Amino acid sequence: MAVTVTEIPSYENYGRCVRIANDAAEALITVDVGPRVIRFARAGGVNIMFNDLPRAAVSEGEDFDRFYGAGAKFYNYGGHRMWLSPESSPETYYPDNAPVPYETVENGAVFTPAPQQENGVALQIEIRMDPAAPSMDVVHRATNTGTGPKTFAPWALTVLDQGGTEIIPLNTHDTGLLANRTVSIWPYADLRDDRFYFGRRFATLRQDPAAKAAFKIGFDNFAGRGYYAVGDTVFIKSYFPNHPNGVYPDNGMSFETYTSALFLELETLGELKSMAPGETAEHKENWRVVPNPGPFDARNDDAIAAFLDKLA
Repeated sequence: MAVTVTEIPSYENYGRCVRIANDAAEALITVDVGPRVIRFARAGGVNIMFNDLPRAAVSEGEDFDRFYGAGAKFYNYGGHRMWLSPESSPETYYPDNAPVPYETVENGAVFTPAPQQENGVALQIEIRMDPAAPSMDVVHRATNTGTGPKTFAPWALTVLDQGGTEIIPLNTHDTGLLANRTVSIWPYADLRDDRFYFGRRFATLRQDPAAKAAFKIGFDNFAGRGYYAVGDTVFIKSYFPNHPNGVYPDNGMSFETYTSALFLELETLGELKSMAPGETAEHKENWRVVPNPGPFDARNDDAIAAFLDKLA
């Protein structure tokens, strides 16, 4: 089995995309805008990514006009993107609407959009697919292109399709009389929300297109992974946190999740560091897509553990 890397002329209404595929999985990455990993699916499976075809998620206004120029707009587009944390508008909402240079490498490609002159940073995403498995490594890089030090963390946001359920492993190590979990809760999140479950070993969050309120929560995820079951597929996203020694944004969060009526975001973050001019921060993830073994009780730890045990 081999990996093929080809440019296709269009996908949906996103324009040109780079297709990285083997016999087990396929990824499409936009290069007329973004970049976004706008499609990721196992062979014959559903696309796990949310695609914002009507461009419903957009940020604009006077602050954007002043910072980026008249008429500037940030489009979510859906799919996977790279940002920098801490979040700040309009700074982190860079209007990445221009074509994206890329180069092919062994088993993948490197996508290098133009530096963000207004923010003094340059971002890059490298994707390499396993030659045989439905798995790929996604490496995020952020370089300080300014004249002075900048403090930021690489932030990898995967915008997932509607109707799925996310599983988040909770820290279970024994710390005796001390706390073993740190959680950050955003002002608009209501812990009584029936989409959310917080157990002893797992938390779950369900995406509901009928929901009226947004919800966001973060964790110091020692396990370094999260799951999203949608349709016939389970998406497994792994990363490599440096808990408890690393410093992370949002009160120590390396894993955050957000949902609205449109989508669910499964987010991981690198360490928050001061970067000198020319210095690059790197954040690596591994993605897998496997068959969904069937329904489970998302409000029962034992049922969740049994579901995860069935994953290929």
